[in-house]
Amino acid sequence: MALFDLSGKRGLVVGVANGDSIAYGCARALRQQGAELAVTYLNAKAEPHVRPLAEGLGAGLILPCDVREPGQLEAVFDRIAADWGQLDFLLHSIAFAPRDDLHARVVDCSRDGFLTAMDVSVHSFIRMARLAEPLMRQGGCLMNVSFYGSEKVVEHYNLMGPVKAALEATTRYMAAELGQKGIRVHSLSPGPLKTRAASGIDRFDELLARAAERAPIRQQVTIDDVGAYAAFLASDAARAITGSLPYIDGGYNILG
Repeated sequence: MALFDLSGKRGLVVGVANGDSIAYGCARALRQQGAELAVTYLNAKAEPHVRPLAEGLGAGLILPCDVREPGQLEAVFDRIAADWGQLDFLLHSIAFAPRDDLHARVVDCSRDGFLTAMDVSVHSFIRMARLAEPLMRQGGCLMNVSFYGSEKVVEHYNLMGPVKAALEATTRYMAAELGQKGIRVHSLSPGPLKTRAASGIDRFDELLARAAERAPIRQQVTIDDVGAYAAFLASDAARAITGSLPYIDGGYNILG
């Protein structure tokens, strides 16, 4: 069933790691609504896990992209420009902090660890927006993935809290800067999800259980729930919405 018609739209999805990834749930929903996709994988080790998923979605472009490797991100956009000549939406679903820094108190994180987390998790989104802008001549939609720990202290979320706060602030400023070109910018804020990236957070299973117990709907959200919202935002039905931070968390964020 087509919730929002994305036929004729082309988009880039960055961050698919496996079938449990938020990025994969979004890619699947975007494809189901008719969009043509470009999907990236981190490196040669990740490719065997990502390529079959991307092929299953009929992705026209399946490309390597490690934002820490000079030139790789630019190569992705060069290929999109050469093959498509346009881009209608982009989903950034990547984040990283060195394990020692992630498991330490914020006050104890290293300078290098902080800079790495900000570079991969935030500045890479800015870089993607800059590269996408000339390809979005008819407007478009840029999305990233945040978390409630950006605004409230979530036990064990540690360094990623300030990092995600920076990502959300970046989203608001970019929405203001790009709005006149018809380019909309959003941060999606899902509830806790059992993804590979989340497994690096200390005692994350406890956070999952608490969220399911406390959320008004009394259950965990899924990657498909996040995907449905991403498909809406990428569609023309959401053309009047920008700079938003939708919580896709079963209402968990409303609780004190």
